[in-house]
Amino acid sequence: MKRVLGIALAAALFASAAPAPVLAQVPLTPSAQLPAGAVDPNETLVEELVVTARLPGPAWWRVSDGDSTVYVLGAPTVAPKRQQWDQLQFNRRLEGANAVILPFTGLKVKLAGAPGAAISYLRLKSSKPFEDSQDPAQRERFAAVRTKLGQPADHYKTNHPLAAALMLTDDYREKEGLTTADPTKLIKLLAQRSGVKIVQRSYDLGPLLGAVTRTSKAAGSACLDEVMGEIEAGPGRTLAASRAWAVGDVGGALGAERSYERCIAVTPGALTFDARVKRDLTNDIEAALKTPGHTIAVAPLRTLLAQGGVLDQLRAKGYEVKTPGDED
Repeated sequence: MKRVLGIALAAALFASAAPAPVLAQVPLTPSAQLPAGAVDPNETLVEELVVTARLPGPAWWRVSDGDSTVYVLGAPTVAPKRQQWDQLQFNRRLEGANAVILPFTGLKVKLAGAPGAAISYLRLKSSKPFEDSQDPAQRERFAAVRTKLGQPADHYKTNHPLAAALMLTDDYREKEGLTTADPTKLIKLLAQRSGVKIVQRSYDLGPLLGAVTRTSKAAGSACLDEVMGEIEAGPGRTLAASRAWAVGDVGGALGAERSYERCIAVTPGALTFDARVKRDLTNDIEAALKTPGHTIAVAPLRTLLAQGGVLDQLRAKGYEVKTPGDED
């Protein structure tokens, strides 16, 4: 029960009550164009910021304002657990840092503020396996994918394809040893050990939970199709991107599969939440620049480098932004 509720909350991250009819017409693939009227907020990058690092290890960007500097580490969205990387530059910058700003990880849920939460959770449940409600071709494909993950049909008792897609994603990443927590989890631990202040936001998603069941099943089906395609292909692209990230090859690091993220990007509510996350991270960095000295910030690569992303917003505010190619 708790697992399905957690999945519902993850879906609520990008869901709203509005329907998404455009998604029903064009299933996404990694090379496909988005449906008419849909926008992927992290698709288009600021090319002059996509620069290979000169120093060993992952790439850093530097934001400055007078006697204040924020060193920004671009992090992969998904990486192998316990991803190995050269920590020399991080350790140098951690010494004497005012703070370490991290991407949000925890999602607070105040169920008292979301009266429809329990009802929404119950609507996501099903007494039968998800595949039982699918047509023969889709049932066969779903069964093959979950068998590849070593899961029985009863493991996916939900009546919504979006929930099924999220469950598959969770199981796939667990099986392949992939995580969204690294390297942020390690960086947080190292900062705590050094006694450096940590700045990390969390968001109350309780009010959005009721929107999960009102997300179009056509949208959920398109998302499920993308997730199954990624599982069928295997983790090769993700692993290659992680290796590139570890050596500061920013272009290579951006080559990971984005089928799931692209699918989520066109679901209702995604643009609003994405804009809020970017704005908050930008504000946290700007606040750090008001204190003399230096701070470390960690941000997902595309959140950092997209048009309208964190660095783009900071440049628009007049701050000096240096790329990994500018490091001495």
